[in-house]
Order: sequence, then structure tokens, then C-alpha cells
Amino acid sequence: MLSGKRNSASALQILSLLLLFLHCQASSHNYHFVVKEATYTRLCSTKEILTVNGKFPGPVLQAHKGDTIYVNVHNNGRYNITIHWHGVKQPRYPWSDGPEYITQCPIQPGHKFKQKIIFSEEEGTIWWHAHSDWSRATVYGAIIVYPKRGASYPFPQPHEEVPIILGQWWKRDVMEVFEEFVRTGGDPNVSDAHTINGQPGDLYPCSKSATFKLFVDENKTYLLRMVNAAMNSILFFSIANHNLTVVGADGSYTKPVTRDCITISPGQTLDALLLTNQQVGQYYMAARAYSSSPAVAFDNTTTTAIVQYNNRNSTPFSSPPILPYLPYYNDTNAAFNFFDSLRSLANEDHPIDVPKNITTRLISTVSVNTFPCPNNSCEGPNGTRLAASMNNISFVDPTTIDILEAYYYHINGVFREGFPDFPPLVYNFTGEDLPLILQTPKRGTKVKVFDYGSIVECIFQGTNLVAGIDHPMHLHGFSFYIVGRGFGNFDQDKDPLNYNLVDPPHRNTVTVPISGWTAIRFKANNPGVWFLHCHLERHLTWGMNTVFIVKNGKHKEEKLLPAPQEMPPC
Repeated sequence: MLSGKRNSASALQILSLLLLFLHCQASSHNYHFVVKEATYTRLCSTKEILTVNGKFPGPVLQAHKGDTIYVNVHNNGRYNITIHWHGVKQPRYPWSDGPEYITQCPIQPGHKFKQKIIFSEEEGTIWWHAHSDWSRATVYGAIIVYPKRGASYPFPQPHEEVPIILGQWWKRDVMEVFEEFVRTGGDPNVSDAHTINGQPGDLYPCSKSATFKLFVDENKTYLLRMVNAAMNSILFFSIANHNLTVVGADGSYTKPVTRDCITISPGQTLDALLLTNQQVGQYYMAARAYSSSPAVAFDNTTTTAIVQYNNRNSTPFSSPPILPYLPYYNDTNAAFNFFDSLRSLANEDHPIDVPKNITTRLISTVSVNTFPCPNNSCEGPNGTRLAASMNNISFVDPTTIDILEAYYYHINGVFREGFPDFPPLVYNFTGEDLPLILQTPKRGTKVKVFDYGSIVECIFQGTNLVAGIDHPMHLHGFSFYIVGRGFGNFDQDKDPLNYNLVDPPHRNTVTVPISGWTAIRFKANNPGVWFLHCHLERHLTWGMNTVFIVKNGKHKEEKLLPAPQEMPPC
């Protein structure tokens, strides 16, 4: 009997330990985001900013390839909020994708929403950010997706992994900046600083003591998990006397490419290896804007952080850090030489499948536009209101219900199908001195509908209306292959002959060059409602966006998953 009790107690202990283990495993996949105001001081002044859990930048999420995690978002702030998991494909589950009035109504102050994040093919660095008004100026953070358990990186294991998140800072309340430029119809005020991990760095007033420092040992390899969370700045980035070897972009691996300077657009991420093979000392990492149009105001300041070698002698460094070389602000060749250098890894362990037999071809202009104002009373060019468009349609968000719910529950009047497959106005898109009549787009909530399994090629054609500039275009729900790029107007006969169909980069955000075009391809095999937009926040606000709807396929595993029980109400 005694022996039986001992065995029974032992079995209970094992069961308790098993339940504890399962609970720990489950709890590691649950995060709590409390959106709230917090006090931060930058550039000699203090203000309240919107944060997650009081942190700026916000918490780093961690997962393994193929995991599912849950994030409980509690809105304790003053404004409506949504959170987007940028680069997560969310297979068959757009319900947690996040863009306001596209896949959900916002989480109102005092309310919460439990979001289900389904990882699938992503591996590497991606990120999360607010997707409502201009809240993402301070509400953002990195997502690290490790290889499947038991698998390893396709590059040497780094000594340490470090998030490097680039951003922008305004002295003013960002929501005031947003509300003012929407009201006046002009350009938003440029930021007062760029930041690295939330800090402006040595070159700004009142910033030296808080400059971010990366402490390193000699002859080690550090994996920099880079995110461009800036609102309106494509950025050049470099570390003095050091090269960076890029091995991943937007949650996909790349062939290693080594550069002394990289370019990263808003919305994009990079995984870059830093080898600490220089003399013991201090070296600046620095970032500043790439801005190609002389007609567009931008933040021309430089943010810095410090790579500091651990000094065995413990004696202070006598010389100041060395500044790196950065290309000039409008160096388009430098920017796109880097973009074009990236290639998919495309090996046996990380194969790719570039679509070949196109069934749906879409050509869309991406333009800055203007609307007339009564008595020329707005602050855009010649008293107009600045706008933006795709295929001459300036997108209008719904305000009473989101597009996903309208589509799912067959509610009429919220959106219209028929986003054009080809520019409705044909002209010399990249010409100079274009007629003013071309500047005024149409307003609408038009979407493009794809049959499940469509093989899609989409060409983004930049235009020189109002102010030609580069556009980082981001597609939710998919990664796509960037198969071609060029300057001037896209030629349907000649340009496809030069496509890279062997190892094109696999990304979720592509930069369309000033006075040029970019071609992407993907298979429409993710049913649901997916946002497509420029990741320059002012262009998104002005209407440079549309929605792709992918219909259900025939089989169960090709159909949209049911809506969760509780979505935020409008």
C-alpha cells in the first residue's frame, strides 16, 4: 500500500510538472500591450507621447517560424488605436492585421482587443506598429522570428543580436502636427530629429548623455536587426570604418552582400552582420535622409549612436568617435545600387518560387496630387490641398465599418470593386512641366478583387505630378518578388526582358524610384482583405493606397477563417 501511495504521489508530481511546463509554454506565447501616455524628454524639451507599456521604442516580440502568438492590446490612451504586425502574412486571418477601417474598427480608449498573430514563412526581423492616424510615430517595436526549433541560421551564429530601430522625433505633439496639415491641406512639419533606438544622438542639443551605445568585443560578429520606423524618411545608414553584411530583408534571407553603407525605406527591415575587426575605440553609427526631390521639404539632420569596443585597460578613450561617410541626400544612384544588390538566398534549405505564368497584370501610377480649395485657401501649391493617388484614385477610408467586415458579411455601400488595371489617364508619366489638369484625382473607396490562386504582376509607375519622389509601397498579407526596376516610363514590351526571375529579393515593401517604376510578382493564395499603401505616412494620409481582396478558393484550407467572437466596434 505504501508503495502504491508513493507511486501515486510520484504520478501526481509528474502531472503537475507537465501542466506547469505546458502553462509556461502557453504563457510564453501571450503578450500584453498597454497603450498609454508616458513622459519623455528629447531635444531639451519634455512631452507626453503614446507608448506601449511605457516604452519607446516598444517591446520586442519573439517567436519561432510557424508559431502563433496572442497579443492583448489594452487602449489606455486618449486616441483610437490599432496595431499592425508588419510583414506577418496572417494566412487566412486578416482579422488581426490591424489597419484602421480596412480590417478592423479602431480600439477605442478604455477598450481592448486580443489579436492572434499567425507566423508562417517569415524568418528574420520584421516589426509591429500602430496603424491609425499618426500614432505609429512612437508606437512601434521589433519582431524577431527565429528559425524553427532545432534549425539554425544560414550564416555563422552571431555573438550577440541587437535591435537597431530608426525613427523620427517631433518636439510638438505628433497628433497636433497630423491634425494641422490635414486641416490646412499643406505639407506636414518636418521632424526635428531622426533617432536610433529612440535617441537622437550626439549631434543634437541635450542628447549626448543618452546616446545609444552598442558595447562590443573585438573580433566578434553582431547581428543587427534593423527596422526603419521613420514616418517620412528613407535613410542612409553606416558605421564608421566598418562594413555591414546584409543576410536578410523583410523576414526573408538574402545572399550575403557586404556594403559600407546601406539604404532602408520606411517599413523595411534588414538583418546585417557587423564584424568588430577594427582597432579598439569608439565609432559612430549614423543615419540621415535620402530625399530625391528638391521640391519636398525633409529633415536633413543626422542621428548617431556609438559602437564602443570594450577596453581591457579600462582607460577612457582619448579621441572622439569617428563619423562614417554617408551619401549626399539626393544620391539616387547610391540608394538604388544598394536596393538592387539584394538577392534571395534561393538555396536548397531556403528555396524560392518566382511566379512565371502571369494571369493578372496590374499597372498603377503612384502620384502626388492636389485638390482645389475655395478661394485658393489651402496651403498646398497655388492655394490647393495636397493629395495622393494610385491610378488617379485618392483613397477614402470608410468611417462607419471596416472593409473586411463589409466584405465578410456582404454589407453594401462601404466599398466598390473596380480599381483599374491600367492608368485611366495616359501621358508621359515622368515628363517635366505636366499639364496642371492632370494633378486633380478622383476620390473613391475602390478595391481590386483577385480570384484565389491568381498569379499577379503589379507594376508601380511613379509620376512627376506636383513633386516626383520615391515611394516605399507596402502590401499586407504577402511577400512578393521584386523582379524589375527602371527609370522613365515602363515599357511593356522591352522592360520584362530584363526581369530577374532567378533570385529576385522577396520583400513586403518595395521602393519605387523617383521618375521610375518597379515590378513585383506574387501568388494570390491568401484569402482576405489586404491593404496596399505607400509607407511615407503623409502619402498614406493623402490617399496613396488601395485594397486587394483575394476571394476564397475551392478547398477548406483555401478559405478565410471565421471572424473572432469580439472585434472592436465602430
